[in-house]
Order: sequence, then structure tokens, then C-alpha cells
Amino acid sequence: MQPKPGRFIDPLSDFGFKRLFGNEPNKDILIDFLNQLFKGQKEIEDLTYNSTEYAGDNGKFKKIFFDLLCTGKNGEQFIIEMQRAEQRNFSDRAVFYTSRLINEQLPKGASHWNIELKEVYLIAILEFNFKHNTADRYLHNVSLTNTDTGEIFYNKLGYKFLELVKFVKTEAELETDLDRWFYLLKHMSRLDKVPAVLNKRIFQKTFKIAEISTLTEEEKAMYDSSLKAEWDYENSITFAKEEAEHKKALDIARKMKEDGIPSNQIAKFTDLSIEEIEKL
Repeated sequence: MQPKPGRFIDPLSDFGFKRLFGNEPNKDILIDFLNQLFKGQKEIEDLTYNSTEYAGDNGKFKKIFFDLLCTGKNGEQFIIEMQRAEQRNFSDRAVFYTSRLINEQLPKGASHWNIELKEVYLIAILEFNFKHNTADRYLHNVSLTNTDTGEIFYNKLGYKFLELVKFVKTEAELETDLDRWFYLLKHMSRLDKVPAVLNKRIFQKTFKIAEISTLTEEEKAMYDSSLKAEWDYENSITFAKEEAEHKKALDIARKMKEDGIPSNQIAKFTDLSIEEIEKL
């Protein structure tokens, strides 16, 4: 069943994510979000949006598509990814993305290493459990460290993974602007008004841009198409999981039947109907 559209766009949809964070005239929204993420680590003064299609400069590399790619005032690069469905080998993908940007920094024909690399970061907003063994940790800050001492080995490469499913703070529990950003991302599409705790100018601006009533007919069609594609994908994933579980139940029932276990006991164990079991 498709959820009923609310007052604000879903910031986790492809359309909503890029409308809020990928719009050059409103880049102060992304800058504020990143500055809250990097607070105490770095201050981002300005951003330039780069092409999200990245093929390298010699035609040999496979094309990759970022959700967002930005360059900071000092040349540092930020990959911002939104991932709704669980994806195998997501860590590998994150490392591959950053490696491509690092590799491109070495000039062609360079025969020496008298070069200072620019910083590269990947920020991933995830709607699935990225680390199942850290139930109470929703933000993971990852960098290259000395595993013996815990000291940072290289401070120009970093990853920030946000698991929204683990962010369970209520409005009353929000303490920092980073908390407020996480709350906005997780709940915006279900709100019918701007919460009082999000009365800061940057949040007010974000909600204003997210008003569905302000979308043009073309933008509304694009948003609806984006939501439909995601609903169809989620439904197909759910159906595939149900099919796999049903097949597994049938396999178990078949083996139990071969062992002479009564059909009523098999039905109780597998949740299959007596009719399905009798046909095996």
C-alpha cells in the first residue's frame, strides 16, 4: 500500500534529496548540514556542485554516478549518497568511490610524489542497518587509523555513515543542530507543520522549499514518478523476500514429510497450509 502524500516532500526520495541538498542557489542548506556533521573537525565556507556522472579522464574506467559531488573552497571533495534499500558490499562501494577521486588527483605523466593530495570524504545517509552489531550507534565516523594506538594515520580521507533507522530521538530529546537535521530527514515527509524545535532559519528555509504545494506541475510529476519508482522497487524487494521465505518453508516441509512427520505438525512449524503440504 502506498503511503498518503503529506505536506512536505520526502527528503529521502531521489527528487526530494536533490531538491533540498543539490540546488546551487540554496547550497547554504547543504553547507549547514555538512558543517554540523564535521563540527570540531573542519568548517566548510563554500561549495561548488560538480557533475554527478564521473567517468575519469581517459575513457578506461567504468562510469560511476554519485548522488551529489561537491568541492569545497580549499579543494576538498564531498560525495553525498542517499541509500534507502540495503545493498551488499556497501563499504566496498564507498571505498571505490573515494579511491576514484583520489586517483584522479595525480597528474598524467607525473613521475614523482611531490604532490599534496586534497581531502576526500564520503557521507552516506542510510535507511537500513549498516552495522548490525552497534544497536545504539547511528552515526559512524570512519578514517584510517593506527590499529595499535588508535591515532589517525591519514586525516584527508574520511567516511560518515548515518543509519536513520537507529535514530530514535523524540523532539524533546533533540540537543544539537545535528540531532535536528537527523530528525528532519527521518520525519519530514510525515509532518503537517514545522516543529517548534526546528525554528532556526536554515530549517525554516528547508521546510519552505519542501512544501509540496510550491512545486510546479512538472516538478510534481517528477516527484510522483520518483516516489512510484521507489514504491515499485520496495514492493519487488518485499515480494522477492516473501517468495524466498515461502520456498524455504516448502523445502523444510518436504524434508519433514519424508521423515514421516504428520502434516498438522509440519503446518504448525512452517506456517504452510495442510493443502500445500499434502501436495508435496
